[in-house]
Amino acid sequence: MPFVTHLESAINGTSLPHDQLQTTHEGRPLWVRYDLEAVAGAVTREDLATRAPTMWRYRELLPVEHEKNVVSLGEGMTPLLHCERLGASLGLTNLWVKDESQLPTGSFKSRGLAVAVSRAKELGAKRLAIPTAGNAGGALAAYAARAGMEAWIFMPADTPIVNQAEAANYGANAFLVDGLITDCGMVVREGTRQMGWFDVSTLKEPYRIEGKKTMGFELAEQLGWDLPDVILYPTGGGTGLIGMWKAFTELGGIGWLNTEHRPRMISCQAAGCAPISTAWEKGDRFAEPFPNPVTAASGLRVPKAVGDFMILDAVNESGGQARAAEEDALLAWARRGAELEGISFAPEAGACLAVLETMVSEGAIDPNERVVVYNTGAAQKYLEIINTGLPELPDPVDWEAMASRTF
Repeated sequence: MPFVTHLESAINGTSLPHDQLQTTHEGRPLWVRYDLEAVAGAVTREDLATRAPTMWRYRELLPVEHEKNVVSLGEGMTPLLHCERLGASLGLTNLWVKDESQLPTGSFKSRGLAVAVSRAKELGAKRLAIPTAGNAGGALAAYAARAGMEAWIFMPADTPIVNQAEAANYGANAFLVDGLITDCGMVVREGTRQMGWFDVSTLKEPYRIEGKKTMGFELAEQLGWDLPDVILYPTGGGTGLIGMWKAFTELGGIGWLNTEHRPRMISCQAAGCAPISTAWEKGDRFAEPFPNPVTAASGLRVPKAVGDFMILDAVNESGGQARAAEEDALLAWARRGAELEGISFAPEAGACLAVLETMVSEGAIDPNERVVVYNTGAAQKYLEIINTGLPELPDPVDWEAMASRTF
């Protein structure tokens, strides 16, 4: 049975019906609300052990009403990896990485688009559109193809080539736009009336956040329903951080978590595009558009997030912080993490590791706290910036020189 009760405006609490396609209220995002008492009576933590290891195991707290409408590529559960060597390099004894790069489309975007496409299909949408800096476009293209729906994708001209290729490969109508993701968003908005598509931009519809919150459900389950002390999350549009905070609230509401022990949420950005950390440092609830955004982490290049206040509310309610890493640290830390742990760290996760180093050195994070970093995508999606080239093997091989190399 469905457990969704209504949609709720995040800005002023206005209640809206959930059985029709909705975007925003007064230009701001919507929450999906559930009958938590009914959910608590319908499922237990022990029931999860009998279900398939995908994010759909949490179906009572997801908005798709009928199983036939689920559009899935087998997403979740992603591994939670204990990283002793990387932790030691940062001065930590209990560091973990939740590796979202192992999802079907190579990033955490699989979660949000799986739910958004499923619910859009259920509510009768035929044509979907999205502005994207990269991974969301590929994910929409894949899930739309799976559902037999049209996908229209608009991305900045300097979007990583892999993201461009995958969108086209899945049969989407994909276009490059001379500008930023905000310019792509303008194209989607302008075309809505003429094209009749449903806008699945970040937080412009309520269901991507429902998919992203499953990162929080999985983390809680993988840690035996005992949440970590600190979570570091790379923040562009912010649906993942907002979604996890919502997940912890809902799990507390059905009695599965101790609501008094929730992690400090650390929003991590790049100094080249840091609207959230800038607003947090000023004590503001809303962020100003970031001027001239430039960063190698394309997923962080979001100069204005429609859910800015939702991100900052979650950070502040958790006792967390919003920080930015220097640009030259992103790739350095992503590569260092890969070398130490064999994890395919994206530059966005590199921002988290750089912020983590700073916060540990400042004493803002205790060396013995349990810390979780989210790696939201795979490094191989960023070929243009991670390709450092390989040396040629000399002929003949100088084995003495080879033996002296430091590995």
